[in-house]
Amino acid sequence: MKLLQATPSKSTGAWFVLGAALLWGTTGTAQAFAPPGFDSRVIGALRLLIGGLALLFLAVRHKELGRIRDWPFWPTLLASVLTASYQLCFFSAVARTGVAVGTIVGIGSAPVAGGLLGLIFRGERPSRRWFSATVLAIGGCVLLSLSGGDISVDLFGITLAFGAGASYAAYTLIIKGILEQHSPNAVVAVVTCGGAIFLLPALLHMDLDWLLQPRAMAVALHLGLASMALSYWLFARGLQTVQVATATTLTLAEPMTAGILGILVLKEQVDTVAICGIVLIFTGLVSLVVKRRREIISEERP
Repeated sequence: MKLLQATPSKSTGAWFVLGAALLWGTTGTAQAFAPPGFDSRVIGALRLLIGGLALLFLAVRHKELGRIRDWPFWPTLLASVLTASYQLCFFSAVARTGVAVGTIVGIGSAPVAGGLLGLIFRGERPSRRWFSATVLAIGGCVLLSLSGGDISVDLFGITLAFGAGASYAAYTLIIKGILEQHSPNAVVAVVTCGGAIFLLPALLHMDLDWLLQPRAMAVALHLGLASMALSYWLFARGLQTVQVATATTLTLAEPMTAGILGILVLKEQVDTVAICGIVLIFTGLVSLVVKRRREIISEERP
């Protein structure tokens, strides 16, 4: 119990966020093992539902939810809406523009939006290290996303992708404030379950027969427990001590992980451009995570 409640040190919070992003990067590979006929919208809703219930169980078991009246209603509701919004915007954007454009605009716009929101609402001034790391990581995303394949440009799809990036950045900003009053387990459990509730109506008129297959169940459990429950638990703990801008940049490890797993697990063919993209993202992330002690102390002073 002490392990679950302990707050990570300010010098290690970035590693928790990075760990969350690495788990998020397994989502695409896991979906590749889903049986024919699966629906990505159903996957997204089940991911939130399974992950939310797992986190809720953990929070209830350790009596971390507290009293309902102690929860900030509007921030919690907005964070739940943004959780659902990200799922809908991102998957819809990818469907209209393709994986390349949808991924780079959606995930790549999040650090910029996060930096602006953190500065405006929390007075968090991004460091020079953040600027350089963000440029490297976004540049790597561009190379990774544009390596091979055709590109489809759809204005509405690009707008949806920006919406996904903005939703994620705003979600990060809001739960950082809620984390100042409640434990990570409780915050992520409540917000994730809230997001699942908003997405449940989408399941009413969809074919769910494919979910009865053992492989589909295994994929759903991995996405819900590993890439949602565990990852968001790590993310919330890290966010307690990491700036919004830094957190959103570190999550660019997601496409890097997806690219590496595509090569190692799915045996996808890659070119020199993709390899350069992975290297750029890795370089940017390392420059954020591996800090000199003097820089850590300077960044964390109020």
